[in-house]
Amino acid sequence: MSKQNSISKTLVWILMGMLILGLGGFGITNLGGAVQSVGNVDGKSIDVNDYFRAVQQELDAIQAQTGQRITFAQAQQFGLQQQVLARLVNQRALDGEAERLGLSMGDENLRDQILNISAFQGLDGSFDREAYRFALQNSGLNETDFEDSLREDAARTLLQSAIVGGIEMPAAYGAALTSFLGENRSFSYAILTEENLDAEITEASETDLRAFYDANVESFMQPATRDITYAWVAPSMLLDTVEVDEDSLRAQYDDRNAEFNQPERRLVERLVYGTSDEAAAALAQITSGESTFEAQVEARGLDLADVDMGDVTLAALAGAGETVFAAETGAVIGPLQTDLGPALFRVNAVLEAQSTSFEEAKTALRAELAVDRARRVIDAQINTVDDLLAGGATLEEVAEETDLVLETIKFHTGSDEAIVGYTDFRAAAQAVQDGDFPEVASLDDGGIFALRLDGTSEAAPTPFEDARADVEAAWRADQIATALEAKANTLIDQMKAGADIITLGLVVQQEQDVTRNDFIPDVPATLLPTIFEMAEGELRAVEGAGSYLIVELDEVAEADLQSGENTTIQNLVGQQVSQSLTQDILDAYANFVRSNAEIEIDQHALAAVHSQLH
Repeated sequence: MSKQNSISKTLVWILMGMLILGLGGFGITNLGGAVQSVGNVDGKSIDVNDYFRAVQQELDAIQAQTGQRITFAQAQQFGLQQQVLARLVNQRALDGEAERLGLSMGDENLRDQILNISAFQGLDGSFDREAYRFALQNSGLNETDFEDSLREDAARTLLQSAIVGGIEMPAAYGAALTSFLGENRSFSYAILTEENLDAEITEASETDLRAFYDANVESFMQPATRDITYAWVAPSMLLDTVEVDEDSLRAQYDDRNAEFNQPERRLVERLVYGTSDEAAAALAQITSGESTFEAQVEARGLDLADVDMGDVTLAALAGAGETVFAAETGAVIGPLQTDLGPALFRVNAVLEAQSTSFEEAKTALRAELAVDRARRVIDAQINTVDDLLAGGATLEEVAEETDLVLETIKFHTGSDEAIVGYTDFRAAAQAVQDGDFPEVASLDDGGIFALRLDGTSEAAPTPFEDARADVEAAWRADQIATALEAKANTLIDQMKAGADIITLGLVVQQEQDVTRNDFIPDVPATLLPTIFEMAEGELRAVEGAGSYLIVELDEVAEADLQSGENTTIQNLVGQQVSQSLTQDILDAYANFVRSNAEIEIDQHALAAVHSQLH
């Protein structure tokens, strides 16, 4: 029964994700009615829309992780489309295997699944045939296709459960890892800096510096570069030349009046009932403390997101507005009549009216309009620049006849010029080849550029005279490190001979019960790994940034596997490792099934989808 419930939840989430994407709007245009799949596996087609959605989901996931939207062209460089296609091929191969084995969802279970999906339910919580039809229509499906997909999802889930059911790593594995992670150390340490040296570091002679440079020349290298000439213009470069008149500012302010002048609003949730008596009974339970607003929402088979109205004005609430706006924050009020029926309202916050005068908004409006007009000025020059380049004009000549500015750059991964901040420029600078003709290209802020590769240079040592300041700083740091290491080893020898660390005039610090995962501020990153290599009572010198640490390991404590924290860690480790093993086995099985399947991929259909993703 639990396995069936798990499958049911999985299917519901799969379905809801599909419906959200469908209702949110997507589409592949210009493919023609005949293009319905990007391939098939053992006769089971891979729907073109499934492939499109899967790629979009991966792009969205990357954006969520990195905070930066990447283009499909960039994603292609690391094979995202191939990964998505391989996953869909594996799924269809498993669907074919499940069919061969005779696995399928019965009609009764299928009916129960559909009836329990909230997207298909009406306000009273019962199945709504029109909602079902509407949701499928908006997601580009018909009932037969949708129900077939549910059956296939259920059969594939049952097959996967059968393959990996009962897989669990031995408890000894989790215990061993927990023992490693949970053991701790107590130690004492003292920090030596340049101030602790017995003598000052003398100034380096020219001979010293030259010898140090020769011995460490790899530390003073110039990176390999691509020598590029480019002409460019960005909206920010034209702001001082763009005029914005008062009438335009006033018109923009009037157009955005609702943004600058907002009436008082409320953050409100609304729970609609079939009758006033039902709503009143629910309110009575909330008022008496027998229930809560959240519990009433859950009892209706809804989530708080389903009843959240967001921020609303008094007018938007119609007849319920006066009562809702008179309520205190946190109050549940009602029943109040609405277009959907009697409802309870909860007021979550009061948003005061906001008023921004034209004079207050003028500066921001001027900046926005100036940027917009600068973009239009640049747009008007794109054809001119394109024509000049096509006619054989050099970048130097283009810069003379347009607003583009001519600059050069020795481009490498560490370049810090302003234009390197643009992804499009970096991509072009890395891709341009000797002999390529300059072409105009766009920047993401509305700017344009064109570039030319003048040559390349290999990585080479920076001439001594140019690197002299860096050489001198590195020589001094090396001298300090050498002197501190000698000092630390001398003190350690004295401690081994019986001297107490406190009698050596050092400031001693102690750490108790430190584990491998702990963080100690203001110490070298190598300190903790070193501590866990040492034996109890051992002394070592650990190098830091301009310092050395004298460390003594005071105590070693094994992990207590019976403690609450370590028991939790052991359980988590066991679960994670079991999940990883389960996924590996499932992947291996899917790859085996795929290797025996007949796979056909329609490259033309893939290309058509990719053209819509660019």
